[in-house]
Amino acid sequence: MGSTVIYEDQDTFDDGTRYEMIATAIPKSDDYPEEVKYRFQYMAQDGRTLLRFDNYPNHPGVDHHHYHTPTGVYDDIEYTGLKAHVRQFYNEMDDRRER
Repeated sequence: MGSTVIYEDQDTFDDGTRYEMIATAIPKSDDYPEEVKYRFQYMAQDGRTLLRFDNYPNHPGVDHHHYHTPTGVYDDIEYTGLKAHVRQFYNEMDDRRER
């Protein structure tokens, strides 16, 4: 059984920053118990990460669901479902754009 894209969005803003979001439905496993794999990234014009949410399972010392910042710090983030997570990413991205 393969994966199916269940959410995808991307755009570039006037200042050159951009975001790319993808979530795929995958078979349930120990690494992905919610049956979803995602990566939502907001980046500078040169590709530097400004914010990224993902659930890649092999980051030592952080929860399965976490976010990355420009300083490379990984922090835990609550996951209550894909729809809420998408909304939270847009809100966090907008907050960073307004700074």
